[in-house]
Amino acid sequence: MSGKYILLVEDNSDDAELTLRALRRAQQDENVILVRDGVEALDFLLGRGEPVSPVKPQHLALILLDLKLPRVNGLEVLRQIREQDVLRYIPVVVLTSSDEQSDIEKSYALGANSFLRKPVDFEEFNETICCMVQYWMKYNQIFLE
Repeated sequence: MSGKYILLVEDNSDDAELTLRALRRAQQDENVILVRDGVEALDFLLGRGEPVSPVKPQHLALILLDLKLPRVNGLEVLRQIREQDVLRYIPVVVLTSSDEQSDIEKSYALGANSFLRKPVDFEEFNETICCMVQYWMKYNQIFLE
């Protein structure tokens, strides 16, 4: 496997499909690893259990993280990502339906690189994902330790 990889952490099947469709439009869908909850995300990122992908977590170029996840919420996933030396510099974009100011504040306090509210309108959702992924995957310079 080669290229830049995205970890999509999304429990809602419809939102996952919309995101994957938008990533396809942005020509980034081939390199997406999808996990469905916070435990799966942490297992993959921390190398616990059966690997969901041959990609090493430290080779991710971007993590798209929902906040409202079953078993372990997105804020806890973010906290644990930022505690790991090998993961702490991977850009994390919180991609959520929440518009709670406290979620925004907590996300940035825990080290999120960006906070995006999922647009309800399909075309706006596509545009948001395309612009976001273009920035993070094409223009952003990744810090490699």
